[in-house]
Amino acid sequence: MDFLFDLLQGAGLAAAIGIRPFLPVLMTGALASANLGLDFSGTDFAFLEAWPFLLAVVLAVTALDLAVRRGGENRTLPLVLGGLAVVLGALEAAGSVADHGNPAVAGVVVGVACSALGFLASRQLFTRVRKRLDAEAAGALPVYAEGLALAAAGLSILFPPLAVLFVAGLAFLLTGGRRRRDEKYAGLRILR
Repeated sequence: MDFLFDLLQGAGLAAAIGIRPFLPVLMTGALASANLGLDFSGTDFAFLEAWPFLLAVVLAVTALDLAVRRGGENRTLPLVLGGLAVVLGALEAAGSVADHGNPAVAGVVVGVACSALGFLASRQLFTRVRKRLDAEAAGALPVYAEGLALAAAGLSILFPPLAVLFVAGLAFLLTGGRRRRDEKYAGLRILR
């Protein structure tokens, strides 16, 4: 039963990291260093709660913020964030599974899948929403994404079974968005 809860916790963490990678990693490291909900010490993933790793994440957040403020978002930035999200999601999920002495391989697999799902679903959702908003309102979307990612990570750490609902919601958003995109052009095909 511990293995299942650890796997669900890792899935929820990875999906939250897929939405926005940095703040959920910082919160997870802070909670793990206080032994609240998970504990990486004694595993191969103890570095995830160590201050040098958390400092590197803070520096990455600062560098990303400066890059966006100076040059705006370019086409490669989302791909870099997606790659980071997959790597960090796999590490956090593997650490969650290894917390109780289980093999970390299952956590890596679940972490990669769930962080990719979180990245794709949130990117698709926020792209659709951004098109409908004015520039000022669209500027607040990253704040909402960070809040959603933090809430999902926190709930997944404290109540691992909730990760099932979170991952299912992301899968629904991903498939629902693609379905709507296909329906948008269905009428044009009839005219042919």
